[in-house]
Amino acid sequence: MNLLHSLFYYIHYLSNPPWDTGITPPELAAFVSAHPPGSALDLGCGTGTNAIYLAQHGWKATGVDFVGRAIRQARQKARRAGVDVKLIKEDVTRLRGISGPFELILDIGCFHGLQPARRPTYIKNICRLLHPQGTYLLYAFTRSGEGRGAGLNAADLQALEERLELVERRDGTERGRASAWFTWRKPFDPAPVQ
Repeated sequence: MNLLHSLFYYIHYLSNPPWDTGITPPELAAFVSAHPPGSALDLGCGTGTNAIYLAQHGWKATGVDFVGRAIRQARQKARRAGVDVKLIKEDVTRLRGISGPFELILDIGCFHGLQPARRPTYIKNICRLLHPQGTYLLYAFTRSGEGRGAGLNAADLQALEERLELVERRDGTERGRASAWFTWRKPFDPAPVQ
C-alpha cells in the first residue's frame, strides 16, 4: 500500500466518506434472510456497518480495514449496538492471523480499488479463507480495457472464474459509473491454491 493511497483514505475518514453510507445494502440483507448464520468476513469493512449487521443477525462476523481510524469507529459502533464483532486493522492482501474458513466473504467496494499487482494475492486469500460451498459476495465498479483507476476488468473477473463459480451477476451504475453485484461460490473440489 503506497503512502498516498493510505493518506487518501485516512483523510476521508476524518469526516464521512461517500462510500461509507451507514446503510446495509439490500443485496446483503437478502443474502442474510436466505441463509443460516455462519462465519463471515467483511473485507474493507470501513466503520463496520455490514459486519455489525451480520452480527445482529447471528453471524460470527470479522471485519478488516487498513485504516485505523475506520476500525476504531467500527469498534465504537459495535459496542453501541451491543454486538461482538472481531475488527482487525490489516491490509486485505495480507490478512495475517485470519484463518477461516468463512461461509461468507463480503467485499463492497474494496477489491476494485486495489492496485493491479496486488489483486492476485487478494484472490488467493479469498480462495484460502472461503469455506467449500461458501459465498463470496462482491460489489465493484467495472470497466472495460486495462486503463487506470478503480474498477474490475475482464482479466480480474477471469482470475476469479478460474477459482470460483459465478452464481449471479447484476450490472448497474453508481454515480454514472458501471458497477455490478457478483455472487461467487467456492466449489467443493477447488483447484489448489498456488
